[in-house]
Amino acid sequence: MRAPVAGPMPSGPAARRRTRQVRVQWGERTVSIGGTAPIVVQSMTNTDTADAVATAIQVKELARAGSELVRITVNTPEAAREVAAIREQLDRMGIDVPLVGDFHYNGHKLLDRFPDCARALSKYRINPGNVGSGRHREDNFAQMIEIACRHDRPVRIGVNWGSLDQALLARLMDENAGRAAPWDAQSVMREALVSSAIESAERAEALGLGGDRIVISCKVSNVQDVVAVYRALAQRCDYPLHVGLTEAGMGSKGIVASSAALAVLLQEGIGDTIRISLTPEPGGDRTREVRVAQEILQSMGLRAFAPVVVACPGCGRTSSTFFQELAASIEAYLRASMPGWRERCPGVESMQVAVMGCVVNGPGESRHADIGISLPGAGEAPVAPVFVDGERTVTLKGERIAEEFQSIVEDYVQRRYGSAGRTQPAAGSTSEA
Repeated sequence: MRAPVAGPMPSGPAARRRTRQVRVQWGERTVSIGGTAPIVVQSMTNTDTADAVATAIQVKELARAGSELVRITVNTPEAAREVAAIREQLDRMGIDVPLVGDFHYNGHKLLDRFPDCARALSKYRINPGNVGSGRHREDNFAQMIEIACRHDRPVRIGVNWGSLDQALLARLMDENAGRAAPWDAQSVMREALVSSAIESAERAEALGLGGDRIVISCKVSNVQDVVAVYRALAQRCDYPLHVGLTEAGMGSKGIVASSAALAVLLQEGIGDTIRISLTPEPGGDRTREVRVAQEILQSMGLRAFAPVVVACPGCGRTSSTFFQELAASIEAYLRASMPGWRERCPGVESMQVAVMGCVVNGPGESRHADIGISLPGAGEAPVAPVFVDGERTVTLKGERIAEEFQSIVEDYVQRRYGSAGRTQPAAGSTSEA
């Protein structure tokens, strides 16, 4: 006997958690984190910041890939001395992405000694686990917060389990030992992360930093720990949350682990800005972490960044790799075209293109997409029908199917999203960023 239908299934992620909103600015550019703002994508350079040219070039690449904030390491006097020069180079290139300074151990000294660095950065990242120990910890933290207040800069208080405040951890372990039913070690570690972030944020407010100038994060490298820690943060504070899996790893491992952790949290409405911490292959493209972050948000329907290509995986019915090559070619073409389209064709980021390999799902998927092509499979007639807005419009054949389909896509973009026939952008596809 068939079970009764209980009601409609959920149609999307839970409502976003309510938070304060933090504004990160450079010149006329404002990136809003939290509140009602779309979830922000950010990334981090891996160049030596003391090499101002290399760092500016990588920041430019990350920004053009879609990173709305870019973090740079500020770890030495040589690095701090070059931050203002990096900012000047970016401004000359027309790259107005806000820069975030990543400080550990000596940030209080560098921000004080190099005021141009403090001014050129739009936001500071402070790790409360390594600003010092004992009385020095309190003084160093206070000095960094005072500088942030002086320059009106927001701060991310970023706790990391690899550099957790040992005094706080020892205190919580002592408290746990006195419990009638002590927690396991992993639960104590999670509580130490959450307590460190919230207590540090509250201390920053007590020192004069506005509550709307604070973002917090608790980074670990295990999926279940990330989910548990951020659920606790979401319940216990209303600061915007920077979400990510630290040291996620290389290649598919890093992508899968990051996606698994973030998808759970984002589905629950938790997360206001994300970074995918991928280890690039030697000489690999740093912008990959930006694309992965965008694809996670877009696949969940939370934002739209670039047209989506729907393509079948292939099976025994597909007679060649042509549909795979065409899908890859179209996807590369769409992404390469986005910088220009973003300005001239608002809304194009929500477009869906289907490239299918046989008659089984080809026509159906192509009709459901904005524009699609159904290529011939094994034993099928050597023709490729094209569907536009659900209607079959033309049938392609011969050696130039790829070029002709790309031309059809370009014409469709200009007709639907260009100046002659613009549609409204999809919800969540744009922001102040």
